[in-house]
Amino acid sequence: MTTTTATTEKHTATTEKTGARTDEAAALIDDARERIDALDDRIIGLIQERMAVSAVIQEARISSGGRRVNLNREMEVLGHYRDALGKPGTALAMTMLELCRGRV
Repeated sequence: MTTTTATTEKHTATTEKTGARTDEAAALIDDARERIDALDDRIIGLIQERMAVSAVIQEARISSGGRRVNLNREMEVLGHYRDALGKPGTALAMTMLELCRGRV
Protein backbone atom coordinates (compact mmCIF):
# COMPACT_ATOMS: atom_id res chain seq x y z
CA MET A 1 0.00 0.00 0.00
CA THR A 2 1.38 3.39 -0.93
CA THR A 3 1.58 6.32 1.45
CA THR A 4 -0.99 8.19 -0.63
CA THR A 5 -3.43 5.27 -0.45
CA ALA A 6 -2.94 4.91 3.32
CA THR A 7 -3.47 8.63 3.83
CA THR A 8 -6.59 8.59 1.67
CA GLU A 9 -7.99 5.59 3.56
CA LYS A 10 -7.27 7.26 6.91
CA HIS A 11 -8.91 10.48 5.74
CA THR A 12 -11.93 8.55 4.43
CA ALA A 13 -12.32 6.71 7.75
CA THR A 14 -12.04 10.00 9.66
CA THR A 15 -14.57 11.67 7.37
CA GLU A 16 -17.03 8.80 7.75
CA LYS A 17 -16.66 8.79 11.54
CA THR A 18 -17.08 12.54 12.02
CA GLY A 19 -18.70 13.83 8.86
CA ALA A 20 -15.87 16.35 8.56
CA ARG A 21 -14.19 17.15 5.27
CA THR A 22 -10.76 17.96 6.67
CA ASP A 23 -8.47 16.28 9.18
CA GLU A 24 -8.42 19.47 11.26
CA ALA A 25 -12.20 19.56 11.52
CA ALA A 26 -12.26 15.83 12.29
CA ALA A 27 -9.78 16.33 15.14
CA LEU A 28 -11.87 19.20 16.54
CA ILE A 29 -15.01 17.06 16.34
CA ASP A 30 -13.30 14.11 18.04
CA ASP A 31 -12.13 16.35 20.89
CA ALA A 32 -15.57 17.94 21.27
CA ARG A 33 -17.23 14.52 21.29
CA GLU A 34 -14.93 13.39 24.08
CA ARG A 35 -16.00 16.46 26.07
CA ILE A 36 -19.67 15.68 25.34
CA ASP A 37 -19.19 12.07 26.48
CA ALA A 38 -17.61 13.30 29.72
CA LEU A 39 -20.46 15.79 30.23
CA ASP A 40 -23.02 13.06 29.57
CA ASP A 41 -21.36 10.88 32.21
CA ARG A 42 -21.56 13.74 34.71
CA ILE A 43 -25.21 14.46 33.82
CA ILE A 44 -26.12 10.78 34.27
CA GLY A 45 -24.35 10.78 37.63
CA LEU A 46 -26.22 13.90 38.73
CA ILE A 47 -29.56 12.42 37.68
CA GLN A 48 -28.77 9.25 39.62
CA GLU A 49 -27.91 11.40 42.64
CA ARG A 50 -31.18 13.30 42.20
CA MET A 51 -33.08 10.01 42.04
CA ALA A 52 -31.54 8.97 45.37
CA VAL A 53 -32.41 12.29 47.05
CA SER A 54 -35.93 12.12 45.62
CA ALA A 55 -36.34 8.63 47.09
CA VAL A 56 -35.41 9.99 50.54
CA ILE A 57 -38.00 12.76 50.19
CA GLN A 58 -40.69 10.37 49.00
CA GLU A 59 -39.99 7.93 51.82
CA ALA A 60 -40.21 10.72 54.42
CA ARG A 61 -43.41 12.04 52.88
CA ILE A 62 -45.06 8.60 52.74
CA SER A 63 -43.96 7.58 56.24
CA SER A 64 -45.50 10.80 57.60
CA GLY A 65 -48.81 9.96 55.94
CA GLY A 66 -48.36 12.09 52.85
CA ARG A 67 -48.55 11.23 49.17
CA ARG A 68 -45.67 9.83 47.16
CA VAL A 69 -45.76 12.75 44.69
CA ASN A 70 -46.15 16.46 45.41
CA LEU A 71 -47.71 17.89 42.25
CA ASN A 72 -47.15 21.52 43.32
CA ARG A 73 -43.43 20.84 43.63
CA GLU A 74 -43.36 19.08 40.28
CA MET A 75 -44.98 22.12 38.66
CA GLU A 76 -42.24 24.31 40.20
CA VAL A 77 -39.58 22.02 38.74
CA LEU A 78 -41.26 22.05 35.31
CA GLY A 79 -41.43 25.84 35.38
CA HIS A 80 -37.78 26.13 36.38
CA TYR A 81 -36.63 23.94 33.49
CA ARG A 82 -38.96 25.67 31.02
CA ASP A 83 -37.71 29.11 32.09
CA ALA A 84 -34.07 28.01 31.79
CA LEU A 85 -34.28 25.91 28.61
CA GLY A 86 -37.49 26.85 26.83
CA LYS A 87 -40.19 24.42 25.75
CA PRO A 88 -37.79 21.46 25.35
CA GLY A 89 -36.82 22.01 29.00
CA THR A 90 -40.33 20.98 30.00
CA ALA A 91 -39.96 17.64 28.22
CA LEU A 92 -36.55 17.13 29.80
CA ALA A 93 -37.95 17.88 33.26
CA MET A 94 -40.87 15.51 32.68
CA THR A 95 -38.46 12.72 31.84
CA MET A 96 -36.32 13.48 34.88
CA LEU A 97 -39.37 13.58 37.15
CA GLU A 98 -40.54 10.27 35.74
CA LEU A 99 -37.14 8.76 36.55
CA CYS A 100 -37.36 10.10 40.09
CA ARG A 101 -40.90 8.97 40.92
CA GLY A 102 -41.81 5.83 42.76
CA ARG A 103 -38.34 4.56 43.55
CA VAL A 104 -39.20 4.05 47.23
